[in-house]
Amino acid sequence: MPKAAIFDLDGTLLDSVDLHALAWQEAMLKFGHDVSFEQVRGQIGKGGDKLIPVFLSADEQRDHGKELEEWRGNRFKTEYLPLVRPFSAVPELLRRVRDTGLQIAVASSAKKDEVKKYLDIADIADLVDLQTSSDDVEESKPAPDIFEIVLKKLKLEGADTVAIGDTPYDAEAAGKVGIATIGVLCGGFAESSLRQAGCVEVYPGPAALLACFERSLLRK
Repeated sequence: MPKAAIFDLDGTLLDSVDLHALAWQEAMLKFGHDVSFEQVRGQIGKGGDKLIPVFLSADEQRDHGKELEEWRGNRFKTEYLPLVRPFSAVPELLRRVRDTGLQIAVASSAKKDEVKKYLDIADIADLVDLQTSSDDVEESKPAPDIFEIVLKKLKLEGADTVAIGDTPYDAEAAGKVGIATIGVLCGGFAESSLRQAGCVEVYPGPAALLACFERSLLRK
């Protein structure tokens, strides 16, 4: 039996991936980079430190990388954050996890202020024991930093926890510290991509995981 469940937010508990991709694409175009929505969407799940170098050269990053990321952040907060909604059964899933006796942590590549807003939108702020964000780490997913912080704060080993995420980057990051990952398809990545990255189980979304809870990794 695991002792803690570590949830991603964007694309896992919240329907926000397309909105993030739009904000990033607009930021790229604003600063002169012809990047398609599909190209950006495939990188959502990474923090800006990992996403920006996919599209900008080292010189471009030095010249306007920081300004681009700040513009993206402001654009998302003003235009798209009000549109973010949780997937179905999110509070019910987290309550089931807590009723089983597991601690609940959030490990997100979002900024700290975004994470707090997300927890309110999903109505789960009172169900989360530990929240972490990209502000807490040197490198975002697929680097393992954020999971290392969670394990340290919870005083647990990787084998004592289960991660739940929607991207290959979640599974890659978790796997580097020995955490098994449950994948969900609601963020838009294919099941084959999630399994190739290390997901042990894959479900359509939070509601399906709740329905199959008793035979999931969260109970094994």
